[in-house]
Amino acid sequence: MDTLISGVTLVTMNEKSDVLFGAYLGITDGKISYMGKSAPEQQPKTIIDGTGMVAIPGLINCHTHLPTALLRNYLDDAGKIDALKELLVRQSKIDERAGRAAIKLALAECLRFGVTSVSDLYYSPAVTAEIVAECGMKANIALAGTRFVDDSEDFDFETDPGCKNLAIAVEKWHNYDNGRIKIDAGIHAEFTSNHQLWEALSAYAIEQGLGLQMHLSESAEEVAGCEERTGLTPAELMHCHGVFRVPVTAAGCIHLTETEQKLLGKAKATAVAMPIAAAKQGYCAMPITDCVKNGMNVALGTDSAVASGNLDMFEVMRAVALQVRQAGGDSDAMPAIAPLMMATVCGARAQGRADECGMLKEGMDADIVLVDFSTPHLMPCHNVISSLVFSAKGGDVAMTMVRGKILYQNGQFPTIDLNGVVSEIMQYAIPKVMEKEEV
Repeated sequence: MDTLISGVTLVTMNEKSDVLFGAYLGITDGKISYMGKSAPEQQPKTIIDGTGMVAIPGLINCHTHLPTALLRNYLDDAGKIDALKELLVRQSKIDERAGRAAIKLALAECLRFGVTSVSDLYYSPAVTAEIVAECGMKANIALAGTRFVDDSEDFDFETDPGCKNLAIAVEKWHNYDNGRIKIDAGIHAEFTSNHQLWEALSAYAIEQGLGLQMHLSESAEEVAGCEERTGLTPAELMHCHGVFRVPVTAAGCIHLTETEQKLLGKAKATAVAMPIAAAKQGYCAMPITDCVKNGMNVALGTDSAVASGNLDMFEVMRAVALQVRQAGGDSDAMPAIAPLMMATVCGARAQGRADECGMLKEGMDADIVLVDFSTPHLMPCHNVISSLVFSAKGGDVAMTMVRGKILYQNGQFPTIDLNGVVSEIMQYAIPKVMEKEEV
């Protein structure tokens, strides 16, 4: 046994939602090899004292855009149209060097807040994969496919620049390190692409065994525009072109009709709720309960640091529970276990990782987070699940481990040179991205 966490409270998130107090958790070769109320007979090489700690499965952020951490809060209160224009200008200035620094910063933030795996939808999957590989996290990484030309123009997957970059990333990084990194196909959104790209990407995803990430029906304007152009809603239109033949993770899903929810439920698609980002941008709340009733898997995400302010999944769990309860006018509308399940079990399902993580169970990867329950705002603890959702914060995380390897512990990041990252952000990335346009 490599590592033993002793005297810890285990929130397993298994099929029975078992919680074990004063327990022991053993790790061997990156896997959970022992769980019990008594110490194992086998002697571990290392013991971690879990007294006062709660161990949970690593949280999974199912939708973000890592490089945009460079623009955190920069566009707040600028007005939706002006902010979008400025965002596009600044994003265009994020070169590879600036992007690398931003990705490292965002991954450090994720680890600090107990996130062990992310689903990232952006424009440089190979670069992102390289950095994720170095830092030791898990990730599903997708290139946000766009196509702004007329449908009548010829399209060739082999020559399209975005598709070529996707294929390069798939060849080098898909299932890297026994699946620690997965490459997904990606569609930015219905209104930024067309059916030629959708059909090509879904066919390629089926051929390569990939998932597919996208934005879907986030705003009323998006849906109305699609209906005006095509007579169909975005989900109906994409369904006609075979997009949902592959495992889809769709961020937003705020304005899905019941018919669309059932369609996506039948396709075993995942809807990603992003309550903080939606509220910050003035969007409506996603109808989570309806999506679940109609067969959809529902996971959680932060969206970008621009959209949400930070990448704290504890805040997201709390927000989604409060949002659903308030909308339903009923404190029973969402029990505390539900958002924790969405951030672990359902997130693993969305990423195609249900057999490896999302629960604390013998044989699964040791993707483990220790939360320090000795702080004043977590005492006394009458209900550990409720405390995790309604009282805990990302800053309460004491340790984040992926496959038995500690990636964050008590302010230290063993695989990320945070001082070097901050220096690169301040000395290069910010001046580069904020440089003024030449007249």
